[in-house]
Amino acid sequence: MIDEETANKISKLQGVVSVFPSKAYQLHTTRSWEFLGLESDGYVNSNSLWKKAGYGKDTIIGNIDTGVWPESESFADDGMDGVPSDWTKLIGARYFNKGYEAYEGAPLNISFQTPRDTDGHGTHTLSTAGGTFVANASFFGHGRGTAKGGSPYARLAAYKVCWSPGCFGADILAAFDAAISDGVHVISMSVGGIPRDYFKDSIAIGSFHAVKNGIKVICSGGNSGPTAGTVSNLAPWIFTVAASTMDREFPAYVSFGNTSLKGLSLSSASLAKGKYPIIMSTDAKTANSTENDARLCLYGSLDSAKVNGSIVICARGTNARVEKGEVVLEAGGVGMVLINPATASNNIIPDKHILPAVAMTYSDSQTLLSYLKSNSTVLGYVTKPETVLNTMPAPYIASFSSQGPNTITPGILKPDITAPGVSVIAAYTEATSPTGWDFDKRRVKFNFVSGTSMACPHTSGVVGLLHTLYPDWSPAAIRSAIMTTASIKDNQGKNILNSVFVTATPFSYGSGHVNPNAAADPGLVYDLNATDYLNFLCSLGYNSTQLSSFEPGYQCPSNRLDIKDLNYPSFSIYNLTGSVTVTRTVKNVGPAGTYTATVEEPRGIRVKVEPDSLKFGAGEEKKFKVTFNVDTPSSNYVFGSITWSDGRQYVRSPVAVRTRP
Repeated sequence: MIDEETANKISKLQGVVSVFPSKAYQLHTTRSWEFLGLESDGYVNSNSLWKKAGYGKDTIIGNIDTGVWPESESFADDGMDGVPSDWTKLIGARYFNKGYEAYEGAPLNISFQTPRDTDGHGTHTLSTAGGTFVANASFFGHGRGTAKGGSPYARLAAYKVCWSPGCFGADILAAFDAAISDGVHVISMSVGGIPRDYFKDSIAIGSFHAVKNGIKVICSGGNSGPTAGTVSNLAPWIFTVAASTMDREFPAYVSFGNTSLKGLSLSSASLAKGKYPIIMSTDAKTANSTENDARLCLYGSLDSAKVNGSIVICARGTNARVEKGEVVLEAGGVGMVLINPATASNNIIPDKHILPAVAMTYSDSQTLLSYLKSNSTVLGYVTKPETVLNTMPAPYIASFSSQGPNTITPGILKPDITAPGVSVIAAYTEATSPTGWDFDKRRVKFNFVSGTSMACPHTSGVVGLLHTLYPDWSPAAIRSAIMTTASIKDNQGKNILNSVFVTATPFSYGSGHVNPNAAADPGLVYDLNATDYLNFLCSLGYNSTQLSSFEPGYQCPSNRLDIKDLNYPSFSIYNLTGSVTVTRTVKNVGPAGTYTATVEEPRGIRVKVEPDSLKFGAGEEKKFKVTFNVDTPSSNYVFGSITWSDGRQYVRSPVAVRTRP
């Protein structure tokens, strides 16, 4: 590590663009492709983007993550053609650790100097984006089917930048440089951190240079939801992805008396048929443990003499959910019921427990606890998880998915899109257990993981398909195609809900849920280039030093861009007083035709589009203006949309408005 004085000296040396701290970032995953409409019961019809794009053939997807487990069947090249001609180096894997070594203050152990994935995250995300077809994939029988990525015939490259303490900025920048030099077409990056100014953000800087070179960059939005203002990877050249569910569940049941309550689980263990005592963990606490320690099933808190042979009820919180199961198992328990506190409500995710276990919602937890209070002895059973498809409603927004608004530049609506990110099965490393815990001795070829990290490569896979279909389209045009064709409806035809089953907003899902087949024919696109993004940075007041991280020597125009006029496929107006007018340009990428605007006005806001009809020739661009007027002020954001349609295509953009208090 270097001190501030040395950093200042280095920043003045010839050839040095900028110097800033190398921050640590965090890692933010097969039913999903059928849920997204690319196949139906194993059949791929002619309208599928898979068919139109040749399953992503000749597209190269780079993944900046924890590396890759190359032996996985998901990375086999059976039936694939030769390496694409524009790939200038061997398709494979690299690792970058100088930033990590600077953090540690010592060289990385030689045995770890490899792009091999010992974590599992990178293998999972890379195979989700572009893994090939692997029949009979499952996690101990759960979710059995054919695993595949979004662009299953794409070529893949892994760039390992993440090590046990995190993913360091210097390594991230080095990986972006390598991916640009190597000639990838798409970069998928399920990594993020606390939002910071773009000139201090390695992901923002590295991704800008990639986008400037025509590479599409997709990033996860973060797992800090449902708190507002937590979404990360906010730069307008990044395609930012939220996470939502799909129509698949893994129910398990706890039965007692004449009652059977449904929960969720991905436990690999099953309980022998019979009836077992169901006890509260607090009734089995050790003499030197507190009531709260036992309630949470912390290590050393349970008395084996009281637990032996029982199903133990543990409360969620403090320690890891799968760790609670290990505590119960060590104490001689045969199963676990994990109950939700009121603060977690009904948000539950199935976990890969090492013993028979089931997670219960708060309301069902109260039913179970009430029964225990009124009965001195309770006998029951925990069933093995099932795989159930076509569940409703789906999708809905995952509780962990980070939310808008954008805290760095609120004039840019983030996230951009949502995609499947809950209980996604994909390839995994065999170097560690599926839970990552040392007590877990299992090893798997495929694993279930949840997070915006899993939603990101779903979108990357779709971007890869669109790149194959439209190799000359810019990153912004492809993003626009996906955003403006996204769906805001679930599989019941109702508005997408959030994790507490209230109607979600664009701060949860951006433009909506990714719709790959519709994105292949968007009608109109909102395009942007590197100069537009540089002018956006100028509008933030960046000086020449700050701009040099993106484009050394760039001179800002005398007429600064107003951020609200950046040609983004969504609208975010904050601190509105009176009225404001914004401009956009749309390009026709379909046949000649006339598009008419339809407005869903945010509550208390009048919206006028001028002109409200645009006549296009093939490939033609047209400008329009949108004026927002305040009728009823509100300190909270209100939402609406603007949709252009020719009767066949519907080009929808979300609108978010907050008036000045």
